[in-house]
Amino acid sequence: MKTTLDRTHAATRRKVPPFDLILVTATLLVSVIGVVMVYTATRGSLLAAGDDPKTFLKKQGLFVVLGFITMVVVALIDYRRLEPIANILYWLIVLALLGVFAVGSSAQGAARWFSVGPLQLQPSEFAVLALILAVASYCARREADGLAWSDVFRLLIMAGIPIVLVLVQPDLGTAMIMVIVLLVLLAVAGLPLRILIMLLVGTVLLAVVAVGGGFLHHYQIARLTTFLNPNSHSTNPLVQEAIYNGQQAKNAIGSGGLFGSGIGHGVETNLGYVPEQQTDFIFTAVAEQLGFVGAVGVLALLGVIAWRVLHAAVVARDTFGRLICAGLFTFIAFSVFQNAGMTMGIMPITGIPLPFVSYGGTAVLVFFGAVGLALSVGARRKFR
Repeated sequence: MKTTLDRTHAATRRKVPPFDLILVTATLLVSVIGVVMVYTATRGSLLAAGDDPKTFLKKQGLFVVLGFITMVVVALIDYRRLEPIANILYWLIVLALLGVFAVGSSAQGAARWFSVGPLQLQPSEFAVLALILAVASYCARREADGLAWSDVFRLLIMAGIPIVLVLVQPDLGTAMIMVIVLLVLLAVAGLPLRILIMLLVGTVLLAVVAVGGGFLHHYQIARLTTFLNPNSHSTNPLVQEAIYNGQQAKNAIGSGGLFGSGIGHGVETNLGYVPEQQTDFIFTAVAEQLGFVGAVGVLALLGVIAWRVLHAAVVARDTFGRLICAGLFTFIAFSVFQNAGMTMGIMPITGIPLPFVSYGGTAVLVFFGAVGLALSVGARRKFR
């Protein structure tokens, strides 16, 4: 009887993959902190307007629950099953990006999302994951022969289509992430150094031409101008707005001191001095209320998430899994660096959310899905 039970338990253990509990725990902790920060960042303005102060709290809580379910479902799926359908997912996202311009919702000149009941789904966020899967699948198939110039051209066209569609929306921040993710994936896939350097130089030249040639929107140029010259005395209202946003963000972070003003007691946060604080500038709410220690703690948790995703890439059993996790690591790590950096003035202001902390249904679902993919790769690693 004992032998039979032992065999049963062993079979059960084999059926349940050994998921990375450190990654799961860090993700849930950061998400809970995010729900609290979104609540404190929106409570004051909702009370002033006579609305339910828990509106955003309830929505963000729902997003986290849905995100957790998404993470579990994706983690239970063997990531290798995604390789044959990577191109299908890619083209579905391209169609969704095109569909936004036809039937999607828009605001302030930007067409970015579909309204599905109380949810607003933003295809550009999912486009990052679709691009990672498509490029990883292509490079994995070409592993034996290596990447040649013809492969590079195909990959540039493959990546260029969704990047241009995202840029036209306009969503410069997500387009930047997709370019960086592509370059990292090509480097990890073994692209020769000389070709990689040429691509880097070409990317810089295109960026210079885009800024100098007027291909960017006026507010995007104003943000870049402000970043390069934060003490500008320009009378341009867009530049003044960018300067004001950056200054208020720094004021909120600085007012937090070492240990913060306490949850719900931040003056800058309660009075709504920081614009879009629940989304783009959520890190200012963290720094003001939790102080330097709390802000570092949140960044450390996000660093743990990025580290475990990178670890999944190291132990991946095949090239496809390694490339997926390398892309996911870049996606998460750069999003954290860009979002926190822009609030401190070390990066230009863009609409990139802070993973698991910023308010937004699509972003929460995408980042939880990214963690689910990393869990799937890590659970089916080469070495147990």
